[in-house]
Amino acid sequence: MFQQLFKSIQEKVMLTQEEMELCKTFFIPKKLRKKQTLLQEGDICIYNAFIEKGILRSFSMDEKGNEHIVQFAIEGWWITDLSSFLTNSNSIYTIEALEDSELLLLTTAARESLMDKIPMFERYQRLLLQNAYIANQARINSALTETAEEKYINLGIAYPGIVKRVPQHMIASYLGLKPETLSRVRKQINNRR
Repeated sequence: MFQQLFKSIQEKVMLTQEEMELCKTFFIPKKLRKKQTLLQEGDICIYNAFIEKGILRSFSMDEKGNEHIVQFAIEGWWITDLSSFLTNSNSIYTIEALEDSELLLLTTAARESLMDKIPMFERYQRLLLQNAYIANQARINSALTETAEEKYINLGIAYPGIVKRVPQHMIASYLGLKPETLSRVRKQINNRR
């Protein structure tokens, strides 16, 4: 159950076998069924979730009932409402499983304790936050400057294989496109192949 987590950690920092065993004691294994939520908009986010298996999405709803997907998280990725998780404020997002999923959950208290006991885990968390900030800036730049086709192509680079695992209307929502625009873009790309 911890294979993906330790692979993710070891890509950034080195832990001893003893540290890996200690690390396991801080996580809560959780299985979610497809369409089951980990977090509901308005609730306080109490978990930072690592995806061992499956795929989740984080989204908000506007006043017209339209979904706006801000993140997909696949195997080896983390997902949370970071603002709610760190500040104990109400979440503006819902986090939902798009497939049957296996997660490792970390509470705020467990995260703090784990970082105290294993300094390299704190470094790992810092590197994750740093990379998330960089990815967020790239996402904002993409939304402001890229064509619909560039957004779609870059999605495939950031999330390999996602277009086969996620419904197209959700891909369109993530990219800030109408479903018919995404359909046209996909058709244009396929016609060039």
